[in-house]
Amino acid sequence: ACGGYVPMISGRGLGHTGGTLDKFDAIPGYQTAPDNALFRKVVKEVGVAIIGQTGDLAPADKRFYATRDITATVESISLITASILSKKLAAGLDALVMDVKAGSGAFMPTYAESEELAKSIVYVANGAGCKTTALLTNMDQVLASTAGNAIEVRESVQYLTGEYVNPRLHEINMELCAEMLLLGGLVSDIGEGRAKLQSVLDNGRAAEVFGSMVSALGGPADFVENYDNYLEKAEIVRPVYAPASGIVQSMDTRTLGMAVVSMGGGRRRASDNIDYAVGLSDMISLGEEASADKPLAMVHVRNDAQFAEAERSIQQAIVTGEGKPEEKPQVYRRIRLEDV
Repeated sequence: ACGGYVPMISGRGLGHTGGTLDKFDAIPGYQTAPDNALFRKVVKEVGVAIIGQTGDLAPADKRFYATRDITATVESISLITASILSKKLAAGLDALVMDVKAGSGAFMPTYAESEELAKSIVYVANGAGCKTTALLTNMDQVLASTAGNAIEVRESVQYLTGEYVNPRLHEINMELCAEMLLLGGLVSDIGEGRAKLQSVLDNGRAAEVFGSMVSALGGPADFVENYDNYLEKAEIVRPVYAPASGIVQSMDTRTLGMAVVSMGGGRRRASDNIDYAVGLSDMISLGEEASADKPLAMVHVRNDAQFAEAERSIQQAIVTGEGKPEEKPQVYRRIRLEDV
């Protein structure tokens, strides 16, 4: 929408981390594995295509990953870096911005390890000739107000159209995308980037480009306008309340992610099927007061047994108490080549 070209190779979820491709699979007809010709065509004509790894794109990575799984090297930072960048660099990027999470819901268990991974990615990618910056961002609570597949797609469309804009999601989007525009040479500084981004959100261009991408990759032509007609919904939508009223002090985001997996909204094994309708919405935020009038979350499930399990997990994951918790920034730091 701002004039750049974004060929994005994404992955599927495993464990508590949700996968971008699983969310796009919730859109009827959307092709997450188009052939190379269609991928190139959509990027050229629309400006963006979000797809998955295909057989002829970084094929060795799949073998490396399978080997890591049986050699206790899944958490090796060098191999994680290689796996991520094999796909990114194969897409032919001129510049790359990585969002590396730190906190209870992050892939890496500690801030120091998240920082180490970010620095590794920046160093290797720049060494390979791709201008790269990483943003270390806060994952101590759910990023926006939803967790799931169709549920998150719904919130994403609402964000693009301005129907509902979660402030944390907006802040992180603006920082990541402004950095992309700067690295791509489309703006002269971060402030100009933020202004350009806000303009395409306000005038509807961002939503229009998203709709064009969905249509070009096989999804409904009117998806943005009528998303609620296409996204699957769960039969039961019910609130979960805190055992006692109080201000939310902390949130175990990993446990919340596994609650969604237990409903069928994620995978424990790569071969597992996914229920796109289940998940969480209207999530409470750190520092907000949970009460009889303000639930911790709305749970979207298929049956009462799923709800009971989700309720236990959510009540365990979200801790309430007295007083406001320490407020942390959404973006901890930018890591550029000169920082590594």
